Amino acid sequence: MESIDKNFNTTDRQLIYEGYNPEEEPLREALCTLGNGYFATRGAHESTTDDSIHYPGTYIPGGYNRLESNVRGQIIENEDLVNWPNWLPLTFRYTEDEVWFSPDTVELTTYRQILDLKTGTLTYIHEFMDDRGRKTRIESMRFIHMGKRHLASLRWRLTPLNWSGDIIIRSALDGRVSNNLVARYRQLNGNHLQPLKTGYSTENIIYLKVRTVQSDIHLAQAARTEVFDADDSPAAAKRITRQEEAYIAQDLFLSCRKNHPLYVEKVVSLHTSRDVATSESIYQSTNSLVKAPRIDTLYTMQKRAWKHLWERFDHRVEDHKQTQKILHLHAFHLLQTISINSIDLDTGIPPRGLHGEAYRGHIMWDELFVFPFLNYRLPVLTRSLLMYRYRRLDAARNAAREAGYKGAMFPWQSGSDGREESQSIHLNPLSGRWVSDITHLQRHVGAAIAYSIQQYYQTTDDKEFLYFFGAELILEIARFWCSLAEYNPDKKRYEIKGVIGPDEYHTAYPSSERQGIDNNAYTNIMAVWVLKYALKTLDILDTPRREELCEDLQLSPAELQLWDEVSRKMFVPFMEDGIIAQFEGYDQLKELDWVTYRTKHGENLRLDRILESENDSVNNYKASKQADVLMLFYLFSSAELRSLFERLEYPFDPDLIRRAIDYYRSRTSHGSTLSRLVFSWVQARSDRDSSWKAYEKALVSDFRDVQGGTTPEGIHLAAMAGTLDIMQRCYSGVEVRDDVLYINPHLPEDLHELSFRIRYRSHWMDLTINRTSLRICFEGGWGNPVTIEADGERFTFSEKGSKTISFT
Repeated sequence: MESIDKNFNTTDRQLIYEGYNPEEEPLREALCTLGNGYFATRGAHESTTDDSIHYPGTYIPGGYNRLESNVRGQIIENEDLVNWPNWLPLTFRYTEDEVWFSPDTVELTTYRQILDLKTGTLTYIHEFMDDRGRKTRIESMRFIHMGKRHLASLRWRLTPLNWSGDIIIRSALDGRVSNNLVARYRQLNGNHLQPLKTGYSTENIIYLKVRTVQSDIHLAQAARTEVFDADDSPAAAKRITRQEEAYIAQDLFLSCRKNHPLYVEKVVSLHTSRDVATSESIYQSTNSLVKAPRIDTLYTMQKRAWKHLWERFDHRVEDHKQTQKILHLHAFHLLQTISINSIDLDTGIPPRGLHGEAYRGHIMWDELFVFPFLNYRLPVLTRSLLMYRYRRLDAARNAAREAGYKGAMFPWQSGSDGREESQSIHLNPLSGRWVSDITHLQRHVGAAIAYSIQQYYQTTDDKEFLYFFGAELILEIARFWCSLAEYNPDKKRYEIKGVIGPDEYHTAYPSSERQGIDNNAYTNIMAVWVLKYALKTLDILDTPRREELCEDLQLSPAELQLWDEVSRKMFVPFMEDGIIAQFEGYDQLKELDWVTYRTKHGENLRLDRILESENDSVNNYKASKQADVLMLFYLFSSAELRSLFERLEYPFDPDLIRRAIDYYRSRTSHGSTLSRLVFSWVQARSDRDSSWKAYEKALVSDFRDVQGGTTPEGIHLAAMAGTLDIMQRCYSGVEVRDDVLYINPHLPEDLHELSFRIRYRSHWMDLTINRTSLRICFEGGWGNPVTIEADGERFTFSEKGSKTISFT
């Protein structure tokens, strides 16, 4: 059996930590999470439990439960992504009167932690000495199987270095867990699980079954633990099974010899009642282990599964080793959250991945930043994720109707069934006060869904999806925007009042008790775009389907005429210098003393919390959490914006984009990891140096936990996907318009060559871009002919071939 640490190196596909530092553990555990799109587990050491240092959380997509909590005498209800039983526990001790091993109970002489992105494995190498002078080496490797979605494996190579004697190895399944990761949620009820059953099916297989107390999801874990000598023969071991409520363990009593390693193999199976093609979950889990091979075979299969994924998802960035490594890390975590294993799970994209409990695992607009990357790599994933929205269309219709609107009003935060899951109050950790939360007024999430459908359709030409699902979504979202708009006879324009834009900081006007702000520019222009695209979508459909939808949705010619009118007469606020105002009245707010606040609190400010703790409000200031107006320049090209402005009969000066960037750059706190990402994108053509500097900061948001403690609560998946997409679409100039794929690269000065693979309308193609040329290689396939334009030259590919374009 090969040594676990064979061929270790510091390639761009490994994240390596040297030494044990308890203060760094929360961040390491988030960044070393392993998953396969079906379930994921944080990178806590297998010998640890939930304490002030460690948190071994396990999460499944869509695994929600709803609980009530008493806060300040008020009963509030929250739905959470549940922390499921911990399958990791594996430890040992020498005798029954000694403590169990963990990195916190021994003197470590060596501690090395390696996340191997190439194979999806996490390895620990530690040598340590106990208080009696016994030296031991443990090499630990684990993985969650990408090819066999129900399986996970953990293997120890335990070597006594200066002693021989008896030991006790404990392997357990622990359901005595709660949602306890996020400090500001700990006053809320987090006890989501009810234990159902523990037991063993064979001598070496134990199982644990639990259910969620409200949503009634059943989950069973089974573990097969075996020990082998160095010659691969089974080691003689006495087993004792210990059972408690929500906990089961096997203690294995063995003998060790100096410098003779023992191999401990723990293979785990996880099944839930939400699975397709399933029977009872305990039966499924135990049966999976009976049929599962040894870890060496599973590891070979794991490497093959990840090899195939990297063939689709790789990026190569010449002369930027650190950038290359972090891009690989970001793609790795995206694939652990959403993969082929997720397609039948009815799930969206949690903003913090399956890596923690921040935002309670709800689905938000962050998918807007993830879908474009998936569209060009594995578009079937985007289709599956968009179906999560389609299945909740009726819930969105009900929400609109209850609020007095028509169409579909999608929630700002969505969970199991599509109702609004945004919390009504939240804890400000700086002031210790619970404050009102009205972020559900961010109605623009519907526009993001419509935009994502349009982008998916343009990239894939998936007419069947648009025909049966996408068109209905778009039309109902458009109907909502039209019903939300009010005609102002004084302005002779339509307005949208009482909303919150992407900024999130501005939730009301100064000293006003009325919720929301009026005519948020991003919201209004996105509403115009949705209405325009909805009308175009009807034209794309064939006559029978168009007539079916109009009949089913009772869309009359008069209503469609109103959509057209609203899309041509929407109000957009401007300031005196012609810059788009973030919202009406924005220019009347006070300027913030940015120098003082950044000196005191650092660069990435959470001004809402800071000012509330000072009995002030960010509503009083020209201060944004993240890009708001600039989101328009992120989503639309200058040509597309010109078309929208001309439709509205507003003047459009291309210099408007540059001036808006300069204006809002000095008034943005970057309190969201998405903010620098957007700034990097919108500056890519006008100020490449600033774009690259913003990109470098966005790139390390999680790697360095720049927000000071948010990454341990879960990685920022949209920011990770967005950094990949900047390479894929922004710097490379990849864009689809009117059935043509345009490639017009704009590489920053520091970026010399970029290469990657994309899938466009059923064709795989490899792109290599540098300062002097673009090389396109089409692989043989079965897609229809596609038109590509690069550097003003247009050509068509229908089968295998290549073309090199030299830039003038």
